[in-house]
Amino acid sequence: MMAKKHIYIIVGPTASGKTALSIACARAMDAEIISADSMQIYTEMNIGTAKPTVPEMNGVTHHLLDFVPPSDGTFNVTKFRAAAERCIEEIYAKGKKPLIVGGTGLYINSLIFPLGFTEVEPNDELRAELNALEASQPGILHGRLREVDPVTADRLHPNDTKRLVRALEVFVQTGRPLSAFGNDFANTQNNECPYDASIIGITMPRELLYERINKRVDRMLENGLLNEVDRLIGKGYDPALPAMQGIGYKQLIAYRNGIYSHDEAIETIKRETRRYAKRQITWFKRDKRIRWIDAAEFTDPVKMQEHAIKLLTESEKRE
Repeated sequence: MMAKKHIYIIVGPTASGKTALSIACARAMDAEIISADSMQIYTEMNIGTAKPTVPEMNGVTHHLLDFVPPSDGTFNVTKFRAAAERCIEEIYAKGKKPLIVGGTGLYINSLIFPLGFTEVEPNDELRAELNALEASQPGILHGRLREVDPVTADRLHPNDTKRLVRALEVFVQTGRPLSAFGNDFANTQNNECPYDASIIGITMPRELLYERINKRVDRMLENGLLNEVDRLIGKGYDPALPAMQGIGYKQLIAYRNGIYSHDEAIETIKRETRRYAKRQITWFKRDKRIRWIDAAEFTDPVKMQEHAIKLLTESEKRE
């Protein structure tokens, strides 16, 4: 039987320092980075997605950044998986290691979990209730879905009532978001995972992470996030597109439309980013294979890098 390829993965919540750590590790490991970030795939969206700049990349090749235009509302986890698998093959063909980095849990899981889909029986009474609610308060279903399943909310149009109802139906009946189906965290079916994977995660005390998030939002605004939003609007991108619904973009569009004051928009961006980070932490904590690094325990970034590389490489499957 042919040995499975080994992949290396760094996960963690937004603003935890994945970019800097991954670039340092990639240079030391002779690796190339595959981004697993559902917003950094878009062209023309750099500041609000915290996309690394060319100088920050420090000579490390990155894949799946600037991959699709903001007008593409069809990119999904299936397309990500296919693209990432092609990148893994290309990187191995060059004699390098693939280092997957990101905070989009569904993207990560598409590579390290066998995918299978669970059927949830329709509930006609619940569907009628949800349809009536949407008819009386247009937009409410999309808002509710964003609270419980932001991944699915990001890919559904607010007017796509049929699919919004289905997604909420699945959550109400199972307690799990629709986006989690096909990701058997316990691998109860004992299916074969496609790759051998070494996975590390960055963690830190919640207060420190929230402080970093708030400061990063301020930095994005100082670096011209509002101008970036204005350019996207000026090019005619529909605010309902998944790309334009990203945190930061959505709130500043609302500011431009008079829905928020400037200060309200900024506070909402910070709050929604903190909530998103909390959801990311919850998602990744379910995978017991992840070996966590508490960034607060390291004052020297070089020591943290060395520790990360040790964890990533000590479980390699060698011929």
